[in-house]
Amino acid sequence: MSRHIQVTFDAHDPKALSTFWREALGYIHPGPPGVDLPEGADPLAAWDDFLAQLGVPEAERNTKSAIEDPEGHGPRVFFQQVPEDKVAKNRVHLDVRAAPGLQGEARMAALESECTRLVTLGATRLHRSDPEPPMNAGFIVMTDPEGNEFCLD
Repeated sequence: MSRHIQVTFDAHDPKALSTFWREALGYIHPGPPGVDLPEGADPLAAWDDFLAQLGVPEAERNTKSAIEDPEGHGPRVFFQQVPEDKVAKNRVHLDVRAAPGLQGEARMAALESECTRLVTLGATRLHRSDPEPPMNAGFIVMTDPEGNEFCLD
């Protein structure tokens, strides 16, 4: 039997990092439990209101955040605030499938386009690996705004 997973990121700024990954993955921020959000409502603002109603001090309202696949297929991604900096290469990273079904220059052009979009959202490009068939279709290594490595492939 397969298992569902949640991917967890340690972060200095969970809200900002979850917003980056929401845009990178096409995910959504879920609303607070028991709150029906009207169409177009900002779920992060709804969370701020919800936490304020619970009496959570403002300084503690950015200790956690989460994003979810709107279609319910991908894993939930959870962000938790930690005080320490990232000091080494992460041992697990995400591969973001940004060019499904494409090969060669069409694939690399799609990856470059997505790389440009993510850089405008705060990512950093590290390097590109061109295709080397049959084992390497080509990819771009990047970091998110807090320095976590991921690949566009």
